[in-house]
Parts: sequence; structure tokens; C-alpha cells
Amino acid sequence: MSWETIALLFFAGLSAGFIDAVAGGGGLISVPALLWAGLPPQVALGTNKMQAVWGTLMAVRKYAKAGFVSWPQVRLTVLFTFVFACLGTWTVTQVSNEVLKKIVPWMLLGIAVYVLLSPGLGRTAAKARLSLGAFACLAGSVLGFYDGFFGPGTGTFWTLACISLLGLELTRATAFTKVVNLTSNAASLIVFVISARVNYEIAAAMIAGQLIGGRLGAGMAIRHGAPFIRVIFISVVLAMVAKLLWDQFGM
Repeated sequence: MSWETIALLFFAGLSAGFIDAVAGGGGLISVPALLWAGLPPQVALGTNKMQAVWGTLMAVRKYAKAGFVSWPQVRLTVLFTFVFACLGTWTVTQVSNEVLKKIVPWMLLGIAVYVLLSPGLGRTAAKARLSLGAFACLAGSVLGFYDGFFGPGTGTFWTLACISLLGLELTRATAFTKVVNLTSNAASLIVFVISARVNYEIAAAMIAGQLIGGRLGAGMAIRHGAPFIRVIFISVVLAMVAKLLWDQFGM
């Protein structure tokens, strides 16, 4: 790789890590960057998981040190997420995910509209609608599989699920989301590594940026709280919708 390419991938990793730590959706930046670098699609996805793990790990560490992660609350969900993310990633190596490409933008758009019309959503903790066990089984299996199989919008779905089903306020919901995102990223990475779909040289260039971006993004989210996260959250969701719809209809 040229130094110019390395520098661009570093800054793509940094930007993706920052966005991912605050609201999810870092793949909007990192996956196109990897495709631009000339990687085949499945290798781009595997390499993306490799670099994303490190940024998410940094964000989790930051949220945990600030006291926003309850490990007893999240551990069962982590277990379900890991198992089903492995299954989802294995499945995507066997079949096409074209149907999801058509459905997911409209699901994300619905979430964006819902959040925009609910200004108090996640501002304070609310009553949980599911027990931790039921939430772990439902969200861990569905969203774990989805992240392994396709991925775009996973952080958005997790955050909304944590707010609406567990009653978490937005900062704690974001912290919970980072833990389970780390889990599904790591599970998917294991499958991609086993199937030899990771470019380690390119991943290394992005990991350095991810470590910095993940730390900065989590720090900003913790410092400024729910209002800051809400703005970034809605912006990222709308950007994801625009990109996914463009991929469908713009070519």
C-alpha cells in the first residue's frame, strides 16, 4: 500500500470509531473505504470486523470506567449474541442477503421518524417491559444473527431495544449497545478469520485510527450525555437510510 492509502484508511478508521462509539453506524465510513482500497466484498466485511473490534473495545472500556456498563445486566445477552452472530456470519458465507438490503432502509427510516417524534425517548430511565432473560433471548438471538448476517443499523436497533424494552436511558443504552456490538463483531471476526476473509495489512492501518476514534467518541458521549447522542444518533440513521437507498436505486 502507498502511504497515501495508509493515511486515508487511518482517518477512515478514526472517523468510523468516533461515530460508532457515539451512535453506531461506523460501517458507513469503514466499509466503503475498504471497498475503495480494492478488497472483494466478503474480504472487506471480514477486514471491517477486524478493525471495528478494536474501536468498540476502546469504547466499551471508556463506558465501563465511567460506570455506565452493568455486567450482571448484560452478560446473558452477550452469550446469546455471540452464538447467533456466529451463526449469522456462517450463513452469509452460504447464501445471499439481497432481501435484507431492500427491507432494512425502511426499518431504519421508521426508527428515525419514531425518535424524531419522541423527544423524551431515552432522556430518563423507564420501566422495563421485558425481564433480562427474555430480553437476552429475544434481542440477543435476533440482533446477534442480524449483525453477523448483514449488519447495517445494528447499533440503532440495539439502542432502541434497550430504551423501549429494558427502559434504559440513552447513555446507558448506548453503553449496553457497545458491549453487545463488541460481542457480535468478535463472533463474526472468528468466522471470517477461519474462512480466510481478512486482510491483516489493511486492518492494521485502520485499527490505529479506531483506537483513537473509539476513545474520543465515547468520551464525548459520556461528557455531553443524551442530547449529544440523540443528535448524532438521528444523523447517522438518516445517513444510513440515504446510503442504503442509494445503493438500491442510485446505480
